[in-house]
Amino acid sequence: MVAKRVISALVLIGVIAAAIYIDWNGFASFTVCGLIVTIFTIFGLYEFFTMLEHKGIHIYKYVGIGMGAVLPLSIVFRFEPTKKGELILIGAVLLVLILMQFRRRKTTGVVVDISTTLFGILYVSWFFSFLIKIIYLPRGMALLATILLITKGGDIGAYLIGLRFGRTPLLPRISPKKTVEGSIGGLIFSVLGALAGNHFLNLSYPHIIALGVIFGIIGQLGDLSESLIKRDCEVKDSGKIIPGMGGILDEIDSLLFTAPVFYFYVSNVLK
Repeated sequence: MVAKRVISALVLIGVIAAAIYIDWNGFASFTVCGLIVTIFTIFGLYEFFTMLEHKGIHIYKYVGIGMGAVLPLSIVFRFEPTKKGELILIGAVLLVLILMQFRRRKTTGVVVDISTTLFGILYVSWFFSFLIKIIYLPRGMALLATILLITKGGDIGAYLIGLRFGRTPLLPRISPKKTVEGSIGGLIFSVLGALAGNHFLNLSYPHIIALGVIFGIIGQLGDLSESLIKRDCEVKDSGKIIPGMGGILDEIDSLLFTAPVFYFYVSNVLK
């Protein structure tokens, strides 16, 4: 299992590194990264809606996936009618979902079905699309590399330290295998990831260490949030597409929280 996790992690890192650094014969790297984010979004939405179906909630899975894919694509190709164009798209999604309910034979469960479908689009598609927004910022690729190093470094550290030294349960009712020792290890690795990313940003050491701690905590909250959803849906993993690591949603859950917060931090603080 550990070998599969390591191999899968290396493959994912290779894909991301290629998207960031390869010239792609004139095809902009940020466009490639944006399309990769969109692909991850589609798989993540599929897994999320499949978990809801497992729980017995009626949803329009493929309509939700299609609408969710439009959101990151609109950012990639700059097809935003306003600076807050994604809010218009989300409003349109809500309207379409309501109109589709008129076809139902029964009116029971309408609010739950609409709410959970919209929640999936917001939780997976909107949150994850902030990675694309980060790319389009000044020094966007450096910022992307930094938040990936902090977030995924924390994930790797929590897993490795928890596997070797984990003894004290963190929140057993949500995720029985997560430990306090693993959580601390994750924060240490997040700080190390931040220090590695400082090669691109050149911030002061107190500043970059604080970023590592803060976004390490936020990433772990994202991980725990997805664990809570899986617990409610009574599934162990969101999917099985990645050997030894579960589904796409299992891999991006921490980034769903760190990406939007990091974007607003960079936009308002690191101007």
